[in-house]
Amino acid sequence: MARRKIIAGNWKMNMTPSEAVELVNTLKPLVVTDDADVVFCVPAIDIIPAMEAAKGTNIQIGAENMYYEEKGAYTGEISPNMLTDAGVKYVIIGHSERREYFAETDETVNKKVLKAFEHEITPIICCGESLTQREQGITIDWIRQQIKIAFLNVTAAQAATAVVAYEPIWAIGTGKTATTEQAQEVCKAIRDCIAEIYDEATAEAIRIQYGGSVNAATAPELFGQPDIDGGLVGGASLKPDFGKIVNYK
Repeated sequence: MARRKIIAGNWKMNMTPSEAVELVNTLKPLVVTDDADVVFCVPAIDIIPAMEAAKGTNIQIGAENMYYEEKGAYTGEISPNMLTDAGVKYVIIGHSERREYFAETDETVNKKVLKAFEHEITPIICCGESLTQREQGITIDWIRQQIKIAFLNVTAAQAATAVVAYEPIWAIGTGKTATTEQAQEVCKAIRDCIAEIYDEATAEAIRIQYGGSVNAATAPELFGQPDIDGGLVGGASLKPDFGKIVNYK
C-alpha cells in the first residue's frame, strides 16, 4: 500500500496570533490537495486562532513542542492535554533547535514520544546530523542511535503511525539542501532501522519526511524518492510558495 505523503510547515518562532490568522487565510486556497496530509506546526500562542482560521479546510494544526508530564510546576511548558483539548493531532518532537538551544536529549525526546502516543497525538520525530558528523562519515550511525532511543518502549502499532523527519542540521536555514541521493540514503537507513526494531510491515507503514531548506524547486525530486514521504518545511512554509511545495507534482 502506498504511503500517503505528509507535508508539514514548521513556523518556528514566527507569527503573532493575528499574523497567523492572516497567513492561514492566505495559504488556505494554495494548499488544497487530495494527495497529502497538510499540517501547520505553529507556536503555542497561535494554535487556537490558527485552528479557528483553518476550520473546514484540509489544513491540520500541529504544535512545535510538548512536555512529557500531564500537569504541574513546569512554568512555561505545554502539556499533552492542552494540545488535545485544542484539537491538535501532530507535535514536532526533538527538533535540532530544541536540542541545541534548550538541552533536549535523545532520552527526553523518547519521554515526549511516549507521552504523545499516550494521548493519541502523532509525533513528528526529528533526527539529523551536524556537518562535522557528516564529514567524519558517522551520519548513519548517529541517526540510528537517535531513532533507536526515540522509539524505546514504543509499540509496533504506535510506531507504524509515527512520522520521522530527517533534517541534516547543516541544511536547516542555510539554503543548503542535501542532494536527493543523500536524503534518500538516510531516509532508507531510517526505514531499515525501524524494520530491525520492529518488522517490515511497520517499516513500510511509517512515514519519513525530509527537511532542510526544502523549496518549490527541490520538492518534486525529493518527494519522488521511494523512502521520502513528504517534507518538514521551515522558512518556505511562511510564504505562498508553500502551496507549490504541497502541490509539488
